Amino acid sequence: MALKKEKTQKLYYSIGEVAQMFGVNESTLRFWEKEFDSIRPRKNAKGTRFYKQEDIDAVRLIFHLVKERGMTLAGARQKLKDNKETTIRQEEIVNRLKQIKEELLAMKEAFSSIGPKEE
Repeated sequence: MALKKEKTQKLYYSIGEVAQMFGVNESTLRFWEKEFDSIRPRKNAKGTRFYKQEDIDAVRLIFHLVKERGMTLAGARQKLKDNKETTIRQEEIVNRLKQIKEELLAMKEAFSSIGPKEE
């Protein structure tokens, strides 16, 4: 499941909103937070998490490696340690290609609903 883009940019997102963006459980995000230093949401006095865009970007990258590419957490951690920039670029390319695919499928559906002209 790919990230569902938000139409408006917010400063902070709740753990529920982030979980919904990626189609994962909140417990998965809490676990990843322990496993990866790059995810550091702010917490208030009650422990409620508030994710900034950079946290969401880190979650997106981990989601790509673990859920889309099927890597283990240890493998994803090593990949980010060894070659983070290349991994980021690859993830951006994959996401762009998915967007293009969605646009093309939407165009195909729009054209097929028009149908051939009868004369």
